[in-house]
Amino acid sequence: MTHIVPYTSTRKGAVPMTEALLDHRAARRAAPAAALRDYDSVRRAIAFISANWRSQPAIEAVADAAGVTADELHHLFRRWAGLTPKAFMQALTLDHAKTLLRDSASVLDAALESGLSGPGRLHDLFVTHEAMSPGEWKSGGAGMTLRYGFHPSPFGTAVVIASERGLAGLAFADAGEDMAALADMRRRWPQATYVADQAATARLARRIFDPGQWSAEQPLRVVLIGTDFEVRVWETLLKIPMGRATTYSDIAARLGAPKASRAVGAAVGKNPISFVVPCHRVLGKSGALTGYHWGVTRKQAMLGWESGRAA
Repeated sequence: MTHIVPYTSTRKGAVPMTEALLDHRAARRAAPAAALRDYDSVRRAIAFISANWRSQPAIEAVADAAGVTADELHHLFRRWAGLTPKAFMQALTLDHAKTLLRDSASVLDAALESGLSGPGRLHDLFVTHEAMSPGEWKSGGAGMTLRYGFHPSPFGTAVVIASERGLAGLAFADAGEDMAALADMRRRWPQATYVADQAATARLARRIFDPGQWSAEQPLRVVLIGTDFEVRVWETLLKIPMGRATTYSDIAARLGAPKASRAVGAAVGKNPISFVVPCHRVLGKSGALTGYHWGVTRKQAMLGWESGRAA
């Protein structure tokens, strides 16, 4: 059952957008450049592998496309995903996607039968979730204060958005696209008050992207902001374990609406908390990656990164 979260207006401390932009630029200068460089190399390698995986290109060819040496590529992937470049390449193939889907229905059945439809250990980030009321969603976030910050992550710059009750948004951006990603998130809740708060969101970013901080004793609280149907879809996504996947039709069946695959797909595409609410683990029936709001290459990167952790 979805728990309704009350919100109160907290408009003190709002930061004008000009000042927020300056704060953002300062934060970007202070961000660890190495993490962003690593993902850029990984992104280029994944793009090359995606275009050529059927021929299983040599590591030297992948490294050349990524702008690094073969040795550098080897160490980068071992450090970044816990996998060798060859194993990572295998993790991005269609065959691997089909393996992820194997027995996916039984995974969701087990999650439901074990009582994971409410707060608890819903997946590997030990997430607990709440949702705002339909009326508050329809108001476009009026009366809410959302704090945001930009942080390096394994998947490019992360745009972290927090409400007073927990994580409300997580988006990703490549170099130079940070403000566009923030604007995309702001359109979801146009009436909310936005405050630049790098310090507050930094704690959430560390909690999300450092597996060493994934703890059942300190669960990550997320606030789901959407329609009733969207929230039900996102709650189902939280039940997909790391290293597994499901399909749009399976989710529709779980919700008792087997003909609603298209509606499920639309809800998955509107998921405001990327990675934490793992919409990247939803694939087409054939194992095809299909679309992803933050780019199919990033979706592949997430699945490969998780394959290393799951292994």
